Amino acid sequence: MSQSLDLPRVDDFLQELAAIQQTGSKRIAILGSRHVPITHQQLIETLSYALVLSGNYVITSGATGTNAAAIRGAMRADANLLTVILPQSLERQPKESRSQLENVMHLVENSRNNEMSLAEASSLCNQEIISRCQQLICFAFHDSTTLLKTCQEAEELRRVVTLFYFD
Repeated sequence: MSQSLDLPRVDDFLQELAAIQQTGSKRIAILGSRHVPITHQQLIETLSYALVLSGNYVITSGATGTNAAAIRGAMRADANLLTVILPQSLERQPKESRSQLENVMHLVENSRNNEMSLAEASSLCNQEIISRCQQLICFAFHDSTTLLKTCQEAEELRRVVTLFYFD
């Protein structure tokens, strides 16, 4: 009886181990909070830069903070290996984000979500991002409801999830 209960855990472990050992390029989503200290943004930018230099494809959203840092790093390494998926249209993005986003080669706008609240649109956007990735790297606070829900959904889809907390 206990053996059948352990099988999903072993299967999950083996799947995660295989994903970690994969030597080819991966589709890696980087998501996180908008409210990030500059030193953390520099680390996220460096991580994104290194991931793209290693041949990985980075997928993120267009918000300030974590996502903007991920975009800067990926753009420095190879703009062709970056996709940015917006929760709403480009026009609905904060002014400080638009100039950066206008330079992204692979930009997906979700203007059909313009009538939704940003929280609702972001949740749908995050679902689209995790549906396209193999691994999720998330930077959040313990009260980042939308991001933590996204991590849970990614785990349910059997994505490798790495969650870093700021607090």
